Amino acid sequence: MLVWSALSFLPDADVIGFQFGIRYADEWGHRGASHSLMFAIAVGAAVGALAPLFKRPALRTAITAILVVASHPLLDTLTNGGLGCALFWPFDDTRYFAPWRPIPVSPIGLGFFSPYGMFVAVVELVVFLPLFWFGLSGRSWGLSPSGHEEH
Repeated sequence: MLVWSALSFLPDADVIGFQFGIRYADEWGHRGASHSLMFAIAVGAAVGALAPLFKRPALRTAITAILVVASHPLLDTLTNGGLGCALFWPFDDTRYFAPWRPIPVSPIGLGFFSPYGMFVAVVELVVFLPLFWFGLSGRSWGLSPSGHEEH
């Protein structure tokens, strides 16, 4: 679970670039290349290639990693701040937002632990509460562990 959680945050490792003079709007700036679907595919391929070393199925692990990494920029497009995400980099440097943006943008770094950062955390908790409930409910939702409908 820790590995999957870390992968979900991986696109935000781009903030390290600020220390090296990479500006927010640069190709490798925040929400740039590391927030692209191509980045998610590359990370997923690498994770899938390593999966057999941990006795995990390569293809399924790769697909799961792609979805986990890609979920981050897709969720970032739902925020109300920043420059958007370069979802289609390297083919298109345009930064995109979703048409509906219900999530306030989170402060970067230690600013997250400010009153505004806590406000953002509460909003995210409320917005994603149905998913938390679904994930933690333990219900099978009519499907057996094999994925087939129960009768």
